[in-house]
Amino acid sequence: MRRKAIVANWKMNMDSASIGEFCSKIQDMTIKDDVIAGICVPALYFTQVKTALDKSKIKIGAQNAYFEEKGAYTGEISAVMLKDVGAELCIVGHSERRQLFGDTDEIVSKKLKAVLSKEITPILCVGEVLAQREEGTHKDHVKKQIESAFSGIGKEDAKKIIVAYEPIWAIGTGKVASAEDAEEMCGFIRSILALKYGDIAESILIQYGGSVKPENISELMKMQNIDGALVGGASLEAQSFESLVMKA
Repeated sequence: MRRKAIVANWKMNMDSASIGEFCSKIQDMTIKDDVIAGICVPALYFTQVKTALDKSKIKIGAQNAYFEEKGAYTGEISAVMLKDVGAELCIVGHSERRQLFGDTDEIVSKKLKAVLSKEITPILCVGEVLAQREEGTHKDHVKKQIESAFSGIGKEDAKKIIVAYEPIWAIGTGKVASAEDAEEMCGFIRSILALKYGDIAESILIQYGGSVKPENISELMKMQNIDGALVGGASLEAQSFESLVMKA
């Protein structure tokens, strides 16, 4: 049976004081053996969170990485740097990176390979906008994202990737895809991966993300192909994050 992965994406939120309070509340949190719990933090606070949760089983990650190892790329952070400070996770291709900062499928593929090369677990985000779902092209869109990202990646590396399906229309809007809709797309993603990797696809973790809260996490976790959640707003409160992890 696959493990569950509950990962917080703090985005551009929190400060030193609120992070200190958050970490003090969750540092002794019980995490089941079959659950991966992680927090992807703003880069400036990575060391603070890593130090505060040093004795915890919680994995600390980044929200983005550049695909070059070093050079004249002002403001960027490489996978080499993330590995150096102890990152265990890294979000790649989040819809906000794609929509606001121009991360194309090609760029996402490069970032994915860079993160994998440094033995950091990538969380690859894919998902459609509302218009694509209403037009019935949402599966074609997600298929293209998956095929581009996994291009050139072998079976052993494929097993190390977590895929996060996030319908863009449900991120931060309060709207949630029904558990059945989420399951349908996560199952579809697994079928795409099965065509490329065979039985390996059964071991790849596929999360759902999009207004996930303690109130709806249990229903989502009952689905056969949903292996956890990538959580935004509901992960900013310690009690809420702990509840999500406990219910996984």
